[in-house]
Amino acid sequence: MRIIVVLMLIAIIASLGSALVFVYRDQGQNKTRAVKALSLRVGLSLVLFLLLMAAHWFGWIGDRL
Repeated sequence: MRIIVVLMLIAIIASLGSALVFVYRDQGQNKTRAVKALSLRVGLSLVLFLLLMAAHWFGWIGDRL
């Protein structure tokens, strides 16, 4: 489970970085690539949140402090 979470976080950061690159390369003229990359980041974040909620519900992760 820990590996999946780390891979999802890496994918979220990579998507954010690619959006930054697209904003600088396009220089404000065509923002569709940046918007798609940011939409992908939001989608990945939502999937990660739902995955963590399901993992807690099914007892795959514990209540450790």
